[in-house]
Parts: sequence; structure tokens; C-alpha cells
Amino acid sequence: MPAPTPPETSSGPDIRLPAGAAPVACVDVGGTKVAVSVVDQRGVQGRRVEPTAKEGASDALAQQVLRMISASCAVAQIRPGDVAAVGVASCGPFVLNQGCVELATPNICGGLAGAARGLPNNWTTAVLEAPLRAAFASVRVENDGMAALEAERRWGALQGVDHCAYVTWSTGIGVGLCVDGRVLRGKNGNAGHAGHMFVSDNNDALCGCGNIGDVEALVAGNALPRRFSTLGYVDSASILIAARAGDTGAVAIIDDACRVMGRALYNLVVTLDMQRISLGGSVFWHHRDYLLPRLQAHITGKLPAVTGTFVLVPAGLQEQVGDYAALALVV
Repeated sequence: MPAPTPPETSSGPDIRLPAGAAPVACVDVGGTKVAVSVVDQRGVQGRRVEPTAKEGASDALAQQVLRMISASCAVAQIRPGDVAAVGVASCGPFVLNQGCVELATPNICGGLAGAARGLPNNWTTAVLEAPLRAAFASVRVENDGMAALEAERRWGALQGVDHCAYVTWSTGIGVGLCVDGRVLRGKNGNAGHAGHMFVSDNNDALCGCGNIGDVEALVAGNALPRRFSTLGYVDSASILIAARAGDTGAVAIIDDACRVMGRALYNLVVTLDMQRISLGGSVFWHHRDYLLPRLQAHITGKLPAVTGTFVLVPAGLQEQVGDYAALALVV
């Protein structure tokens, strides 16, 4: 399939397929929301966003995606049968069941960490790929960090870079890795789950995966309010807004979060000899001018033989990384 029109950096990405190309469906599955759209020569059509299904049978998420694709096609006046391929960029980790991806995702599957996490199900996996394959001829499911990495390398801030990573700081912490020009996948497509590294002795936070005190449990978008709600913070944005306003307590919380994230980023840089990491995700993106220098400070000057030429940058595809990530899987 021909490549889509390149992004227009001055006015934001413009996703369009060449005239005559069959439409594709793009699915972005996150711990908080699912976004679905179809793309043809007109661009992105029928975009729909819903909270991620977390109740009912373990195939509830797959059924949600199928319903949303049909609804997106209806709005775009495209027949579902004309969709040439479905690209799914999803949070992980993945497990394979007869070759098809199921999600063992901490922010979706309540059976992983148990009732203490408060998720409304006891799933250990969420069925995803098999029902999609039953409905569409071509389906590709990949970790959302890896898919976003592919998109950033094709159209964003990692173009022309062979030793790089994409990191999202959002509901969870996601990572896609590229070394020697090759995207790393791992045995089940789970390479890059650096959000579950331990970089601190702190053990007051339960991650949805069952770990206590890993990166995601400490600093993810849903972890910060869970840890600090007793101080009156209802979400991560409220902490960042207070920190930017000079509230000393909030500044201390964000400085500690940047220490945790900064150490994780440093570990990636020195382990894989990175040239560049691009950062996205809702927690980072809306406060990138405040967070970026604080994260960079935990890398600069440490082991300069490796970090001296490294650079940390905002995602070139901005807030549309998710749309581009799913598209990169099928074009």
C-alpha cells in the first residue's frame, strides 16, 4: 500500500491515503480510552473515542473495538467489508493464545494485582486479536510504544535516527525501542516494558501488574493521584498545575517523579547507546516545557562518553501519535 501523505509540520499532521487506496482502520487501545478511525484518501474519518471497556466478559474490549470500527465506517460512509487492514496499537504486555494477542495489561485486567487496584473485573487477560481476525482479513496488533516508535521514525522526531526510543508518560509508561535501525519486539512483542523497571526503593505504590514500587506504580498518570489523593490532588494534572504555580509540596512530588522517570530514561540511554528519545503521552505533553528540562537533568553529565551526544525531544507527531501509531502498522 502506498505511504500516506507526509505530515505538515507547520499545521499538524495530515493523514491521507493516495487516491484509489483501500481504506484502513486505525485502533489505539489505552488503559483509559479506545480511539478508532478509518483512513482513506480524504484523511481521518469517523473518529470515535470511548472509555476502555473493563466490565463483563474477557472479550468485552474486542467487542468494543469491533463495534467502534463499524460505527466509524458508518460515519465515514465506508463499508466495513472494504477495509483492507486493521492496525491496532495497544498497551501491553501481551500474551499469545494460539498465535493471537491477548492483553495482560495492568490498567485493564483486574485479576493481575487483585481487588486492591479497584478494577471492575477479575480478568488475567483481555481477548483482543482473535475476534478481529474473525471479522477482517488483515489485522496487525502491536505494542503501542513500538507502534508509536515506528510512526515517529517515519513521520516524526526520530526520522533518520537508528538508535532511538519513543516513551509515553500517560495512564501508564510505554516504550518502543530501536537499535541499529531495527525495532525490538521480543519473544511475545513485549520488548520495551521499561515502565515495570525498579529504579527506586520506594514501596508504597501497587502497580496493576502486581509489582510494588516500579516506575509505573510511582509516576504513571493514574498512579500520582492514587498516591497523593489525601493531599487533595484528584489527578496528575492538578499536581503539575500546582507545581508550576510554585506550591512547594507539589514541586517536591513532581521533582521526585522526574527523578524516577529520569533514571528510567538514563538506564535506557546507557544500556542501548541511544541517540535520541522522543517523549509523548498526556502527562508529559501538556506540561512538556516544565518536565523536559527536569528529565534531561537526570541524564546530562552522567557517563558523558555515552550521554554526551544524546538528546531528549518532544514527540514530533504531538498529540496525534496514537493515530499515526496505528496507521504505521498497516501502511
